[in-house]
Amino acid sequence: MTPDPVLSLVRPDILELAPYSSARKESAGGQVWLDANENPVTPHAGVPRLNRYPDPQPPELVTRLASLYGVTPDRALITRGSDEGIDLLLRAFCRAGQDSILITPPTYGMYAVAAGIQGAGIVKVPLLREEDFALDAHAVVAAASPVVKLVFLCSPNNPTGQLLDRDAVLHVISSLAGRAMVVVDEAYAEFTPEPSLVEALRDNPHLVILRTLSKAFGLAGARVGTLLGSPALIEVLKKIIAPYPIPTPVTRAALEALVGHGIAAARLSALKLSTDRRRLEEELKQLPCVRRVWPSDANFLLVEVHRVPRVMAAACAVGLVLRDRSKDVPNSVRITVGTAADNQLVIDTLSRV
Repeated sequence: MTPDPVLSLVRPDILELAPYSSARKESAGGQVWLDANENPVTPHAGVPRLNRYPDPQPPELVTRLASLYGVTPDRALITRGSDEGIDLLLRAFCRAGQDSILITPPTYGMYAVAAGIQGAGIVKVPLLREEDFALDAHAVVAAASPVVKLVFLCSPNNPTGQLLDRDAVLHVISSLAGRAMVVVDEAYAEFTPEPSLVEALRDNPHLVILRTLSKAFGLAGARVGTLLGSPALIEVLKKIIAPYPIPTPVTRAALEALVGHGIAAARLSALKLSTDRRRLEEELKQLPCVRRVWPSDANFLLVEVHRVPRVMAAACAVGLVLRDRSKDVPNSVRITVGTAADNQLVIDTLSRV
């Protein structure tokens, strides 16, 4: 059998690592479990019975998430949000002080934070602001030197909101085949009608896709992410993920959401939020304090204003929490699309600035 090309990019010491073997991995069947040093009962009768360690990768949840995203279960790893997936990739591919990641600022800040924690370098290829933050695919490929092991592309991008051009992303993926892993973060994919890049996984083993139930499914508090990749990559990451990453109540909540009517409700919610986003965008453009509203394919808008401090102060005065993104894009605030009442409060408040 031909070795998976992904393995040539993984840190050699990780390939040789003997993973921790938890009790739940080793146990099979039985009725009386005395193998994991658990309390045989949950002493407080007023809380759910949670005295047993959970399955490291609950099979039913893996199967449902794989079906949701259109892959086979051996291509899916459940993580504590996308953030854990990002951290796992850094640990698997980047040697401290030797390897680097490539990011396209302004983009999601955890890529750089995870790199800093791992001691990896950071190569930056800015998005093209004059082209509504388009991806400079040729510049990305040119900047991906041999030390770059991971390229992070967020689409739709956070904090700017736009979907990266599909052909540009595919150009990066094909050009870096065998040279670096390309990680496409699709946390906001449900808010755009454009298809996921999941179909490209079949022919591109060095492609990784990150998905989450935090946004469209409204489960941010549960922390359920899914890393999609080649079966060989999934097996490598299982070696370094925490022994019991998915708490039992989280599994239950996710399974309840991933039934037919739950999936339909999430899709309807995403559609409504997208419609409300367009309405909010048009209303924001009419306000004197607003210079520009960038196009968005996510559930938020990046807005350039005349005076960020005044906008933030006005919002704070009425209990409205916005996000100052001036460190990424000068004079900008990011506004999440809320309920109709929330959105009206935004317009009413900013109209007085």
